[in-house]
Amino acid sequence: MMENVHLAPETDEDDLYSGYNDYNPTYDTEELENDTAFQQAVKTSHGRRPPITAKIPSTAVARPVATGCGSKTSLASSMGRPVTGAIQDGVTRPMTAVRAAGFTKAALRGSAFDPLGQSRGPAPPLEARNEDSPEEKIRQLEKKVNELVEESCIANSCGDLKLALEKAKDAGRKERVLVRQREQVTSPENINLDLTYSVLFNLASQYSANEMYPEALNTYQVIVKNKMFSNAGRLKVNMGNIYLKQRNYSKAIKFYRMALDQIPSVHKEMRIKIMQNIGVTFIKTGQYSDAINSFEHIMRMAPSLKAGFNLILSYFAVGDREKMKKAFQKLIAVPLETDEDGKYISPNDDPHTNLVIEAIKNDHLRQMERERKAMAEKYIMTAAKLIAPVIETSFAVGYDWCVEVVKASQYVELANDLEINKAIMYLRQKDFNQAVETLKMFEKKDSSVKSAAATNLSFLYYLENEFSQASSYADLAVNSDRYNPSALTNKGNTVFANGDYEKAAEFYKEALRNDSSCTEALYNIGLTYKKLNRLDEALDCFLKLHAILRNSAQVLYQIANIYELMEDPTQAMEWLMQLISVVPTDSRALSKLGGLYDSEGDKSQAFQYYYESYRYFPSNIEVIEWLGAYYIDTQFCEKAIQYFERASLIQPTQVKWQLMVASCFRRSGNYQKALDTYKDIHRKFPENVECLRFLVRLCTDIGLKEVQEYATKLKRLEKMKEIREQRTKSGRDGSGGLRGRRDGSAGSDGGQNCGAGSRGERLSAQLRALPRMEEPYDSSSNKELDASYVDPLGPQIERPRTAARKRVDEDDFADEELGDDLLPE
Repeated sequence: MMENVHLAPETDEDDLYSGYNDYNPTYDTEELENDTAFQQAVKTSHGRRPPITAKIPSTAVARPVATGCGSKTSLASSMGRPVTGAIQDGVTRPMTAVRAAGFTKAALRGSAFDPLGQSRGPAPPLEARNEDSPEEKIRQLEKKVNELVEESCIANSCGDLKLALEKAKDAGRKERVLVRQREQVTSPENINLDLTYSVLFNLASQYSANEMYPEALNTYQVIVKNKMFSNAGRLKVNMGNIYLKQRNYSKAIKFYRMALDQIPSVHKEMRIKIMQNIGVTFIKTGQYSDAINSFEHIMRMAPSLKAGFNLILSYFAVGDREKMKKAFQKLIAVPLETDEDGKYISPNDDPHTNLVIEAIKNDHLRQMERERKAMAEKYIMTAAKLIAPVIETSFAVGYDWCVEVVKASQYVELANDLEINKAIMYLRQKDFNQAVETLKMFEKKDSSVKSAAATNLSFLYYLENEFSQASSYADLAVNSDRYNPSALTNKGNTVFANGDYEKAAEFYKEALRNDSSCTEALYNIGLTYKKLNRLDEALDCFLKLHAILRNSAQVLYQIANIYELMEDPTQAMEWLMQLISVVPTDSRALSKLGGLYDSEGDKSQAFQYYYESYRYFPSNIEVIEWLGAYYIDTQFCEKAIQYFERASLIQPTQVKWQLMVASCFRRSGNYQKALDTYKDIHRKFPENVECLRFLVRLCTDIGLKEVQEYATKLKRLEKMKEIREQRTKSGRDGSGGLRGRRDGSAGSDGGQNCGAGSRGERLSAQLRALPRMEEPYDSSSNKELDASYVDPLGPQIERPRTAARKRVDEDDFADEELGDDLLPE
């Protein structure tokens, strides 16, 4: 058997090239027919046996080789190499694969082809998570802290600042618990610093949003002092902002500069913003030179509209004309960084292109561009109106310089607005002719500018009561821009002034159709319906206007007045109470409310409001008369004296008030003072019968010698009164002959009689003009009332509002064009 086994000869280890010429006869298939062992194996069942399964630790065992003698001996291999998995010399040889993956002879015996092992069933379930483990508790708590921080930020963005602060505080408490648990389980190096930073920063921000500045500063200090937080120094900007809100400007500048030192130079945008804050703080402290240095640095490094405008303000504060001009030119040159409007115009009729342009014409980016352009125009217009009156010898020359600079820039369309503001400046200086001439220059300009100028001209002429000129310019404004609500409102005003209320209402309605937010048109149409006695429609208009202008005193008064006209005093008093809450010092509203309470019989409430009205405006005769009568009714005559004395000062030619003063002295028992007052009245008004009657009565009661003198004067005046009455009666009965005989019988005494008669008629006219004690005082006959007072809410102010384009107030470094909400005086 061994003769068929060829073993590798042992060679010397030093022979590196030994064995290369050896030939393994196992691979010689031509000699298999002569191999007795092979032929014997083929003839018997030995060759058809299944392979022996390898046992652990090996996957194969030494297979016995059959020989011709029938004995079986375990051999290594035909070449003498160890069998796979066999142990030789105490060392286990690694096993190798001897068949293809996924195929075995067992498949021939009925087993299914299953290379993925799916027949073994589903995989066993995963091991259940242990929720009671410390790591899992820490993970869940960390998740909860993150959720609380997010909820706090969302609440802040929604405007619920209190809820945001509560969430931030809750997140801080849970985060501290989380840190303690981590320290117990793991090492301190595993603490989540990012989570701690976000919790503290959010808490400080919520404190600041709720104006709890000390708490916010303490929280920021905790972050800044912790060296483990990277880039925490930039939070000193927030601390500086808090000090700025607290008006602690020195500390604000200090923290801004500390933050500026800790921010590297590569963050240019952040450094520029901090410099902007420093400059604004210097302006607030009045250190304009330092502010100028900050803003000049910004304009050199990164020019911006805000920095340029603030630089102009600083130069204006120090009064440097040339620097103001240069700063204005720098402001004009700041790039707007917006696309041209031409890109939103379709170059062809391609439907796809048109659809895309229509989609982007009003998207968020386009809206942002419009806002940026509007902000730039606002800064430029405000700066021009600020410096124009001071950069040259006159404001007109200054405006002309600004107009030329603007025309040479990218803001050409602002030049026309500056020209209109120049006209407004003329109006402020009472130079109406120059204002009109300036506005008339726009008659040949494009339609939009022409409409604006014509609207202002119409307003001016309306204020001067030149309704024909106002109407013509209102027509010009409407023809230039049919959809201009201000022009339509002015046109309606001119028609209203001519008494054509129905036509005026049509113009106001058209203005509302073009611009539903035109409050002037809505107010005026309410007045028009009120004039037409359509009170329900007028009330609807003013209620709609009240929903838009919640605190408009004029609207509140009109609503109360309409309820009064509708004979609903309860509602009228309620709306007047709202009016007083808006304008608590308006004497006319207070007296109106007092009159309503008086008509309802509530004297105490009426006295309260009348007295408040008298305190704010002590020259209203109606209020003075009511208060004096109230004290007389309540038997406090001495308190009524001061009111009647004030009335006599306001109307010194009216004897009634001085008689009331004397009457109060007499009723209070001060007869001597009453007598002196009556004597003084008699010296001023010697023909007053009532004064003489009281003088006779007082002198009789006191026993004075002057009684006879006053009695004689009284009889003479009474006789003259009788003669006057007879003449009046005879004049009514009228006899021409009798009148002729009287004229003829005058004789030589005619001239004297004629003079006496003319004097008697003048005296009788005076007596007829004087009120009696029992007659009520007619306030409409008053001529001595202070005419300089014009109540802004009285019913006499029912002329329609005049529309004109709005401007900013001069106190905010701008002018105000004739405002929409002004009522012409």
